[in-house]
Amino acid sequence: MTYCIGMMLDRGFVVMSDTRTNAGVDNISTFRKMFTWEEQGDRVITIMTAGNLATTQALVSLLDERSKAPEDREPSIFAVPSMFQAAQLVADTLKDVIATHADEGQRASSSFNATVLIAGQIKGAAPRLFLIYPEGNFIEASSDTPFFQIGETKYGKPILVRGYDPEMSFEAAIKLMLLSFDSTIKSNLSVGLPLDVQAYETDSLTQGYTTRIEADDEYFQTISSGWSDALNEAIGSLPDYKIKS
Repeated sequence: MTYCIGMMLDRGFVVMSDTRTNAGVDNISTFRKMFTWEEQGDRVITIMTAGNLATTQALVSLLDERSKAPEDREPSIFAVPSMFQAAQLVADTLKDVIATHADEGQRASSSFNATVLIAGQIKGAAPRLFLIYPEGNFIEASSDTPFFQIGETKYGKPILVRGYDPEMSFEAAIKLMLLSFDSTIKSNLSVGLPLDVQAYETDSLTQGYTTRIEADDEYFQTISSGWSDALNEAIGSLPDYKIKS
C-alpha cells in the first residue's frame, strides 16, 4: 500500500508521497513513488503512483524512455501541448501496461492495477491536477475538490478536509499534509517514511522546492508529538457525556 496527496493552492500546488511498499509484513521495502519531468521555462510535470509496484515501475520507465525518444517515434511527455493531454498520455500508457501484465500473468487483472496523480504546468496555461484510474479514465481537481489522495486515503482525509484553505502558504500546506500522513502512518503499517515533498510555484516553470523527510526528521517528530498533545488537550476540554441514572 502507499499514500500520496496532491493539493492545489492559489499559489501553486504541493505534492507528497510515502516510499513504503510491502508484500506482507515480512517483506517491506522503500521505493520512490514521485517522479518529475522538467524543461525549465516550458513545463514541470510530476506524477505519483500507488498500486502494483511492477506496473508503476513499468509506467514510469515507459514515460521516461519515450521522453528521450524522437518525437515522431513515440508520444512524449515533453511534446504534449497541454496538461490535459499529458494526463491522457499517462492514462493510455497505464492502461496499456496493465493490459500487458494481465495478459501475461496468471492472476486476475486487478492484481496489476495502479492509480496515478499527475500535477504540473505547461507554459501558457494554469497548473492542473488529475487523478488517473486503472481503467484509463481520469478526473481533474477543482475549487470544489482541490486535493486528491491515492492509496491508503481514509485515515488522513478528515485532517485535510478540516484544515485546507486555498490561500494557505506552502509551509502551512506541508504541515497539514504531514499531519495527514502522521495519522495514516499511525493507523496503517503499510504506509511509512521517508516522505517525498514538492512545492511548485505557479508560472515558475521550474521544479521548485523538493525534499525528502526521513524517519528521524526533527520537524516531523515535533508536529507528530505536538498533534497528539493538542488532540488530548482538546478532548479533555470538551464536556464529558452525562449518563442518566
